[in-house]
Amino acid sequence: MTHDFTFPEPIKVVIWDLDDTFWRGTLSEGAVEALEENLRLVRDTAARGIVHTIVSKNDFAPAEARLIALGIRDLFVFPQISWQPKGPIIKELLEKMQLRAPNALFLDDNPINRAEAQFYNPQLQVADPADLARLAPLLRASGKPDPTFSRLEQYKLLERQQQARSGYQDNLAFLRDSQVRIEFREGADVLPDLDRIEELINRSNQLNFTKQRVSKESLRLDLQDPGQRWGTVRVQDRFGDYGLVGVYCLVLGENRLTQLVFSCRILHLGVEQFTYAWLGFPALAVQGEVATELNTTDKPDWITVQTASAAAAADAAEAPKPAAERLRVLLKGGCDLGQLTPFLQAYELTVEEEFNFNNENQIPVHVEHTVLLRQGRELPASEKQRLAVELPFLGREAFDTKLWGNDYGALVYSPLMDYTQELYREKATGVEIPFGGYQNLLQAEPAAQSARYAQRRFRGLDEDFLRRFQQEFEFVGQISPARFQENLAWLRQQIPAGVPIFFLNGAEIEVPGSGETGARLRHEQMNQALADFVASAANCFIIDVRDFVLAPADVTNNLRHYQRQHYRTLAQRTAAAIGQWQGQQLGRSAWVELRAEVASRVPAKLKGLLGKLIK
Repeated sequence: MTHDFTFPEPIKVVIWDLDDTFWRGTLSEGAVEALEENLRLVRDTAARGIVHTIVSKNDFAPAEARLIALGIRDLFVFPQISWQPKGPIIKELLEKMQLRAPNALFLDDNPINRAEAQFYNPQLQVADPADLARLAPLLRASGKPDPTFSRLEQYKLLERQQQARSGYQDNLAFLRDSQVRIEFREGADVLPDLDRIEELINRSNQLNFTKQRVSKESLRLDLQDPGQRWGTVRVQDRFGDYGLVGVYCLVLGENRLTQLVFSCRILHLGVEQFTYAWLGFPALAVQGEVATELNTTDKPDWITVQTASAAAAADAAEAPKPAAERLRVLLKGGCDLGQLTPFLQAYELTVEEEFNFNNENQIPVHVEHTVLLRQGRELPASEKQRLAVELPFLGREAFDTKLWGNDYGALVYSPLMDYTQELYREKATGVEIPFGGYQNLLQAEPAAQSARYAQRRFRGLDEDFLRRFQQEFEFVGQISPARFQENLAWLRQQIPAGVPIFFLNGAEIEVPGSGETGARLRHEQMNQALADFVASAANCFIIDVRDFVLAPADVTNNLRHYQRQHYRTLAQRTAAAIGQWQGQQLGRSAWVELRAEVASRVPAKLKGLLGKLIK
């Protein structure tokens, strides 16, 4: 990057590192701090057609969870979050996005990463995040207004396609399953698209076979010339609508193409060869380099042609419900349930999440225990503030919840922390607080316990605090099944009667080496208490994981964390239960489910995060 901070070529994509670049701090070492200027920059430039992606050395699940919490995840495409070297990843990423290195800007605080990225990607533009104050105005002035984020949506479509393609060993099988449909428009039907036609001709390069640039005025005249056959190409497949992606112009007297241009977004679908065949293989003098070599024999048989009326009818038949009409579901439980969300989003549902999080002391806080929910609802604000300050394992947001907002239509709730955590009662007030699990903190030696917490980089759980905690609190133990039922009845009363509650129960298997003695028996007792409650409660249901979590191989490090494939099953069971409650099967998007399935095959990244949680 030169010191005058001008871009040699227009920036089309910004590639972000995360730690100490997009946000302040290192995620794997604890809490990170959002940088509001970076959040604004992504939003502002996405609205000008600049695309944003991520190449970061991190665990995927916690990084994505943090991006979701910041409300910015949807503005990133093709995120590459792993512990692999960045140079080769960026090279592969740009190929997937069908972009050139000179049109990409890589932001990373580590000069070694920047040098490696440029070694593998010559002409890649790189910068230290310290330079962003001077780069931001240039980025905000780049591109052109795109208030509907249409360019971002096109890259999301490409992302879906690429993820699905990776699930096939046979590319032809993928193409046949993609249901590629082309709509050709000619004559007067192309006139309303003058601006888009001019843009394609003058800005496309990789799939511009003729490279005959035009002015808008000359193009306007040519479109009305009876000696020229102008046409446009629109493409759809099961992943989405690519829009107007191609233009051709055939000189009728000579049967010669003077324009044959396509957007690179349909590269590798065979659209350009199909169009050439559909036109009858007219004369074509290819100019310059192009990404595809055409021939005069092949006509891809995985593509079909449809009329404008057929396309409109297909759109109407396949159109999903608008977001405002979808059932809003609140998913509340441990962070492992985040693996349900991609699969649930394949259905006509809007999914909100509320999971455990790292508080300001870098300590994971579960916020779903029924006792904590009651304390948050019933204690005075001053008392909650006192506890949050005095107990580092709570924190200032421990009593916050979306449960009482009444802006969701169904609740999917995992009460497994009631199965797991121990209760401690403050002697002076009688207030009870859940913490840990399958151990009595009051019997632990403070020095050894504080050293254990220090290794996890938890703040505030030092020896002095632990000694004070042992003096001021008494051990209650895990909540009794009877009291658990009382709290569930209380919860049912707090939630509007018309909102169903779908409970996720617990598995009942032995997990060798988990360190949670008696967990199977505890789950059996609590599952029975839950079943008895649901049997007599209105508008309550159970999603039974015992149907498919059957053996130690079905879980990971403890009884509550399942293998990845079981979260898909759990999501499907949940969607089926919601549909049954509604009285009709939920609409489902096949490509979203396929995308979630492909993503689920990536090696689990939650394990590292979950292993840090207090057991």
